[in-house]
Amino acid sequence: MLQTRIIPPADGAYEYPLLIKRLLLSGSRYEKTREIVYRDQLRYNYTTLNERIARLANVLTEAGVKAGDTVAVMDWDSHRYLECMFAVPMIGAVIHTINVRLSPDQILYTMNHADDRFVLVNSDFVGLYNAIAGQLTTVEKTLLITDGTDKTADLPNLVGEYEQLLAAASPVYDFPDFDENSVATTFYTTGTTGNPKGVYFTHRQLVLHTLAAAAVTGSVDSVRLMGTNDVYMPITPMFHVHAWGIPYVATMLGIKQVYPGRYDPELLVELWRKENVSFSHCVPTILQMLLNAKGGQGVDFNGWKIIIGGSALNHALYDAAKARGIQLTAAYGMSETCPLISCAHLNEELLASSEDERTTYRIKAGVPTPLVEAAIVDCDGNFLPADGESQGELVLRAPWLTMGYFREEEKGAELWEGGWLHTGDVATLDSMGVIDIRDRIKDVIKTGGEWISSLDLEDLISQHPAIREVAVVGIADPQWGERPFALLVVREGHAIDAKALKEHLKPFVELGHINKWAIPSQIALVTEIPKTSVGKLNKKQIRLDISEWQATDSTFLSTL
Repeated sequence: MLQTRIIPPADGAYEYPLLIKRLLLSGSRYEKTREIVYRDQLRYNYTTLNERIARLANVLTEAGVKAGDTVAVMDWDSHRYLECMFAVPMIGAVIHTINVRLSPDQILYTMNHADDRFVLVNSDFVGLYNAIAGQLTTVEKTLLITDGTDKTADLPNLVGEYEQLLAAASPVYDFPDFDENSVATTFYTTGTTGNPKGVYFTHRQLVLHTLAAAAVTGSVDSVRLMGTNDVYMPITPMFHVHAWGIPYVATMLGIKQVYPGRYDPELLVELWRKENVSFSHCVPTILQMLLNAKGGQGVDFNGWKIIIGGSALNHALYDAAKARGIQLTAAYGMSETCPLISCAHLNEELLASSEDERTTYRIKAGVPTPLVEAAIVDCDGNFLPADGESQGELVLRAPWLTMGYFREEEKGAELWEGGWLHTGDVATLDSMGVIDIRDRIKDVIKTGGEWISSLDLEDLISQHPAIREVAVVGIADPQWGERPFALLVVREGHAIDAKALKEHLKPFVELGHINKWAIPSQIALVTEIPKTSVGKLNKKQIRLDISEWQATDSTFLSTL
């Protein structure tokens, strides 16, 4: 074993634990008067934020919350959520950010599985909560959150209403030191089969992730995204990987933050205009909603920098946003990775290249952030070269990756097989270190002995002027094993059929971008493509829908 030299700390030396409270206490040093804004209803400065977090800590403590307890939150994106993201873990408890878009049965499962003991419930979710309350096994008390004037609700074991309780609480709380490896947050990620899986992160992991995210968003010149003078508005749900961890970064730096509550495209556009928002992050489907919002038509969004993650960023969406003044930057991560793993970066070589080449690299998953190790392995676990051509599963190491799944040791061991976190994504690495996600392993289409990337095909199809949105899946074929099938949402005033799509894709075949088997022989024209609870394409549901259509209704299918 390698012998290292360890020097014990001097007597009385302070051994500094990496705790979330350090992030909060840093922010007000920079800009005490910067604002936290909630919709068009409330605004206050960082001094008040710190006081409100202390008040909430007192409310929770007096209600009986102890270190190690799990406190669940059912709310829209708000200043209250931000306060909970700090106050709950800072008293040593664990915040469970409930995905309110799951089915009631799934929410019930996650709450019982996480051992939730205290639940903050927005009045919009009182009906949902009461419908499952009788089956909850560990919840002891509830607390009401409301924007309205009615501060009462029929919630079991109700402690009181959020604002009334905070108003009566002390604005001072002595947040303790404790082990930085204490769990701070948990939430549940859904897969294609089985129950949602619980991932969890420690104080140390969240602090390190925050520092890395701050370095990437504020220090990498080709993607300089957020500094202390920016105005930040998340358009990713706060229940989804802590809104990608960016609220922790913004609070650490004392940045003005704007929280939109329940997402409404028209309100998002209005908040952007009124509050001078300059930095956001979202999945592609939400950006499409923004670009199509009535209030955004004809608007030049110049100066708005947006990170796109969750799903692949294609050329068509990049170009559409650029034409409206929005600078998009692709990033990559997943629930299990906290989530930031990589971000698009243009080095000196790429900056000197053509505009098309720069765009190609701006929409890739990008370069691993500081402290991240990335590699590609084949199905036997052998490492593949970083040559930009060899495809395999992307595996990762970083100090902020979840160490397993809560109470599911076997699945956690599968996730970490061989000492690397397995993403389930097919990717390449090139000599510049750029990750290019080619597909999910389960979504690669195998046809006629060839492997086709559904993401590549979606990107090429999206470049047709009639296409507003596209999803491609493989469906069973008795002759070829699988064939690609495309769902298309067509822009207003346009039309397309399978034959026209084939003509659009033929030049890409001739250029060698795809093979001829990649051209879908059948498409469906739909008004909406199924999405998951966090806005990603729901390809499991799409496959089920296609099977049903083919069996019962072919009126909106177009076949070559």
